[in-house]
Amino acid sequence: MVRHSSRIFLSQSALKNNVNFLRKKIGSHPVFSAVVKANAYGHGIAEMTKMLERCGVHHFSVASAHEAEEVLEHCSKSCHIMIMGILYNDDLEWAIENEIEFYVFDYDRLQKIKEIAKKVGKKAVVHIEVETGTNRTGMEPAAFSKTITWLKRNKEHVKFEGVCTHLGGAESFGNEFKTGPQIKRFHTILKELKRKNFTPPYRHMGCSAAALAYPETRLDLVRIGVATYGFWPSPDIYYAHLRDTGKKKDAPLKRIITWKTDVMDIKHVSAGEFIGYGTAFQAVHDMTIAVIPLGYSNGYSRGLSNKGYVLIRGKKAPIVGLINMNLFMVDISHIPGVAVNDEVVLLGKQKNNVIRVSSFTNRTQLLNNELLSRLPSAIPRKIVR
Repeated sequence: MVRHSSRIFLSQSALKNNVNFLRKKIGSHPVFSAVVKANAYGHGIAEMTKMLERCGVHHFSVASAHEAEEVLEHCSKSCHIMIMGILYNDDLEWAIENEIEFYVFDYDRLQKIKEIAKKVGKKAVVHIEVETGTNRTGMEPAAFSKTITWLKRNKEHVKFEGVCTHLGGAESFGNEFKTGPQIKRFHTILKELKRKNFTPPYRHMGCSAAALAYPETRLDLVRIGVATYGFWPSPDIYYAHLRDTGKKKDAPLKRIITWKTDVMDIKHVSAGEFIGYGTAFQAVHDMTIAVIPLGYSNGYSRGLSNKGYVLIRGKKAPIVGLINMNLFMVDISHIPGVAVNDEVVLLGKQKNNVIRVSSFTNRTQLLNNELLSRLPSAIPRKIVR
């Protein structure tokens, strides 16, 4: 098999550490639903599904039917898959046939769901998403009341599996003026369901940030995304953890991902010459540079031009010039003995140095999630201890 220009390694032990920490934090009652949308935040749905099952996670949340299909291909039959986003009418039959759970946030869609469930001969398993203040998807109160009446009448074909909402900004305590009322509104909805004696098995609103920082959002299920992969949702949530534990520093979450490539070529550049496209970098002295065989088409942000660095032989090699579509250059003048095919670490640890995702995001204004989710699925992923 021919080789890709880079490769990703995923640590099973780091994932196990994260799941154990999160379970301890959120308690034993809520179901841990691992959010594996966006190709498992760039880590790879196929690999992460298998790894998470080994950690005892059997519930997966995705953003589309396409992602659900990929999880279904790699998970065991005992797993549950929940679509939080787009599910086209053309795919409803597939979802119901395969017992895929899905959000409903449009009352008018329920009749179509019922018709297809009757045709398939299986119950559609739905989670009703309600609007509490994010103003994205979610039913307004009037539509929700009608929905409850409709679901009671159509239990034979549609199973009311869950009621949920999404908090708009739980990662920042500066948003408490918004998230606080959202949490209260959702609990008001739950009280209404209790009065009507029609509470579903799963009530859920907690994402990574909410589940970690707001105990009142840890209901029957929590949807854990970025924290699963070893990243704090924000500094606010990390500092809240330190406050709760009374520690000055702590590192309970471990990064799962390491990204590597190899030195493609080595060039000697004389003082005064420009490196790469345009005039973004001019050598002020004689330099030795290494050519790296990937670029922005491989998910390596162009915003790191003249800013980022890689690790070669355990030392930092700064990027010089513009990052191209599939090449960029680094300065190795200070690193003796570098040769073609030497290992290059783009993300992760090499000897005593480490490149974190924050090394990218602090320089480019990208979010952690944005950087990770841009990693192409074509890059081979390998599970390691």
